[in-house]
Amino acid sequence: MECHKHEHEIIIKKPEYKRVERKLEVRIPTEWGVFDVLAYRGIDQDDDAHTHLALTMGDIRSDEPVLTRVHSECFTGDVLGSLRCDCGPQLHTALKMIADEGRGVLLYMRQEGRGIGLLNKLRAYKLQDAGLDTVDANVALGFPPDMREYGTGAEILKDLGLKRIRLMTNNPGKITGLEQYGVEIVERVPILIKPNEFNEKYLNTKEIRMGHILNI
Repeated sequence: MECHKHEHEIIIKKPEYKRVERKLEVRIPTEWGVFDVLAYRGIDQDDDAHTHLALTMGDIRSDEPVLTRVHSECFTGDVLGSLRCDCGPQLHTALKMIADEGRGVLLYMRQEGRGIGLLNKLRAYKLQDAGLDTVDANVALGFPPDMREYGTGAEILKDLGLKRIRLMTNNPGKITGLEQYGVEIVERVPILIKPNEFNEKYLNTKEIRMGHILNI
C-alpha cells in the first residue's frame, strides 16, 4: 500500500512484513538509570547491522499507555555528537523522559540515515555542503526523502506486550507508519530540541518539506 501526499509530507510505503525474534535480554546501567535491553533480529537476518534494541524501564505490560520512542540510528549524532542534526539530543532527552516517569520503552532501530545507510548519509552531507537541503540531497543520490519502514518496530512493540503507547515524536509520518501495523497511539508527545547554527536549516527543511511539527 502506498500513500502519496503533498511535498511537505513524507511518502509512506508499506513494506513486506517480516517477523522478528527476540535474541537475548540484559540489564544495562546508564546515566539515566538501569534499563532492560532486549535484542531483536529479523528471522532471515543474522548480522549486527540488523540487530534492533528495545530499552525498557518499569512495568510496561499494564493497560496504562506506555511512553515510547521509536528512534532511528544516527551514528554521527548519537555517537559522535554531531550538531548537524537533532538526533543525539532527541535520543538522550527520550531516555531522560522515560527515566523521569520510571516507565517506558525506547526502540533503537538500525535505519541509519532515514534508511539509506551511513555511507550514503555522508554522501548526502557533501551535497548539503554544496547547497542542497536534506530532501534534495537524498533525491539526488537516487533515494526518496525517507526510506524507513515501521513494520519491524511495530512487531517489536507487540512482542513487548505493549497495548497502547504515547509516542515521543515530532513526525506525523511515524505515527501513520506505526498505526498501519496495528500500533495504537493514544498521544503524540513532542520531543523538541533547540536549534543551533549548524542544524537550523536542516530542522526548517524537516518542518516545511517533511511535515514535522517543530514550532521553530
